[in-house]
Amino acid sequence: MIYRRIRDLREDKDLKQKDLSEFLHCSQQVYSNYELGQRDIPTAVLIALSKFYKVSTDYILGLTDQKEK
Repeated sequence: MIYRRIRDLREDKDLKQKDLSEFLHCSQQVYSNYELGQRDIPTAVLIALSKFYKVSTDYILGLTDQKEK
Protein backbone atom coordinates (compact mmCIF):
# COMPACT_ATOMS: atom_id res chain seq x y z
CA MET A 1 0.00 0.00 0.00
CA ILE A 2 2.70 2.48 0.99
CA TYR A 3 4.54 2.12 -2.28
CA ARG A 4 1.45 2.64 -4.41
CA ARG A 5 0.46 5.63 -2.30
CA ILE A 6 3.72 7.48 -2.78
CA ARG A 7 3.61 6.79 -6.51
CA ASP A 8 -0.01 7.97 -6.76
CA LEU A 9 0.74 11.13 -4.76
CA ARG A 10 3.66 11.92 -7.06
CA GLU A 11 1.67 11.27 -10.23
CA ASP A 12 -1.28 13.34 -8.95
CA LYS A 13 1.10 16.32 -8.80
CA ASP A 14 2.54 15.53 -12.26
CA LEU A 15 6.01 15.10 -10.78
CA LYS A 16 8.78 12.81 -11.93
CA GLN A 17 10.79 10.52 -9.72
CA LYS A 18 13.76 12.80 -10.38
CA ASP A 19 11.84 15.73 -8.84
CA LEU A 20 11.28 13.81 -5.62
CA SER A 21 14.81 12.44 -5.53
CA GLU A 22 16.16 15.98 -5.70
CA PHE A 23 13.81 17.10 -2.92
CA LEU A 24 14.86 14.14 -0.76
CA HIS A 25 18.57 14.48 -1.66
CA CYS A 26 18.85 10.93 -2.93
CA SER A 27 19.38 9.36 -6.34
CA GLN A 28 16.50 8.71 -8.69
CA GLN A 29 17.26 4.99 -8.41
CA VAL A 30 16.89 5.06 -4.62
CA TYR A 31 13.56 6.86 -4.93
CA SER A 32 12.44 4.40 -7.59
CA ASN A 33 13.27 1.57 -5.21
CA TYR A 34 11.00 3.18 -2.59
CA GLU A 35 8.10 3.22 -5.05
CA LEU A 36 8.76 -0.36 -6.15
CA GLY A 37 8.98 -1.63 -2.59
CA GLN A 38 12.55 -2.77 -3.12
CA ARG A 39 13.87 -0.55 -0.35
CA ASP A 40 12.30 0.33 2.99
CA ILE A 41 11.40 3.97 3.34
CA PRO A 42 13.32 5.55 6.25
CA THR A 43 11.25 7.36 8.86
CA ALA A 44 12.83 10.72 7.97
CA VAL A 45 11.86 10.24 4.31
CA LEU A 46 8.32 9.24 5.28
CA ILE A 47 7.98 12.42 7.35
CA ALA A 48 9.45 14.55 4.55
CA LEU A 49 6.99 13.08 2.02
CA SER A 50 4.12 13.66 4.44
CA LYS A 51 5.05 17.32 4.79
CA PHE A 52 5.72 17.73 1.06
CA TYR A 53 2.32 16.34 0.05
CA LYS A 54 0.51 17.76 3.10
CA VAL A 55 -0.91 14.37 4.03
CA SER A 56 -0.61 12.33 7.21
CA THR A 57 1.99 9.63 7.60
CA ASP A 58 -0.93 7.33 8.43
CA TYR A 59 -2.31 7.99 4.94
CA ILE A 60 1.00 7.12 3.28
CA LEU A 61 1.29 3.99 5.42
CA GLY A 62 -2.21 2.91 4.43
CA LEU A 63 -3.59 3.09 7.98
CA THR A 64 -6.29 5.55 6.90
CA ASP A 65 -7.86 6.79 3.70
CA GLN A 66 -8.06 10.35 5.07
CA LYS A 67 -5.39 12.43 3.33
CA GLU A 68 -5.61 15.44 5.63
CA LYS A 69 -3.50 15.66 8.75
